[in-house]
Amino acid sequence: METNSRISVVVACDNHYVILMAALLKSIEMNHLSDDIVDIYIVDDHISKTNKSKLTGSLVLKKINLIWLKMSEIIPEGVKLPLVNNSYPLNTYIRLLIPYFMPKEIKKVIFLDVDMIMLDDISNLWNIEIGDKVIGAVNDNAGDHEKTIAEGIENYKELGLDPNQKYFNAGLQLINTARWLEQDITQKTFDAINNNKKYAGLGDQYGLNISLCGNWHEIDRMWNCFSVCTDPSPKLIHYFHRKPIYKTYAYNYREEFFHYLNLTAWKGFKPIGETTRYMKKINNIFEKIKLLF
Repeated sequence: METNSRISVVVACDNHYVILMAALLKSIEMNHLSDDIVDIYIVDDHISKTNKSKLTGSLVLKKINLIWLKMSEIIPEGVKLPLVNNSYPLNTYIRLLIPYFMPKEIKKVIFLDVDMIMLDDISNLWNIEIGDKVIGAVNDNAGDHEKTIAEGIENYKELGLDPNQKYFNAGLQLINTARWLEQDITQKTFDAINNNKKYAGLGDQYGLNISLCGNWHEIDRMWNCFSVCTDPSPKLIHYFHRKPIYKTYAYNYREEFFHYLNLTAWKGFKPIGETTRYMKKINNIFEKIKLLF
């Protein structure tokens, strides 16, 4: 079992989803029992000063250390993020750049999507051994069925991929940054997306499953349990589709989300309507269009 005095975590968030990040970070804080210090690197995609203050004020910060990074400043010069036909924010690609902007002495990082709630000690996730693989991740399934490359990569035959290899969800990654850099995973993933845009609707997840096919360690699925599931004891819940901040949320684990949210400065938050959700998606699309000109 690996022991460390500091745990490195990266999240990327914009102003709209800061409320999700607040609940996630509070859940990490409340369930963190070991003496390890958790360094949380927050890639800031235009989060307002007010919301930064609310977030900081929501956390005790005894064993959690917040490190703010501006998204516009950490993208390496000359790097162009892939543009594909979806409504996801550009900050979803930040996970592909982690080994380039993290301090060089850090060789291991946990990446988390912000639409998650941690129900276990993050030290237990940190201490999972992934051997010589580039990342540890969880199969992209919503139950007992294990999803394969054949199901996740529509053009797997043209790419020469083994259809029986498993397909992972990119929302949680335990990353060996040294192996990532050695194997040039960022460029391989960018190339996979840019060369197959017709099939790359899931952007980074599509590209990563191509560049890391057979080169990732499978972690127990309770560390990335989808909100459509009914498992009684998940370690980490992933609200991977509709988010519980919306009135139309109809999946499971709603109470878990609001339990932690109500321990933050967003206590008493009332779910919002679909108009706001659609406006957010439209804005994401416009942000991508601007990069084309």
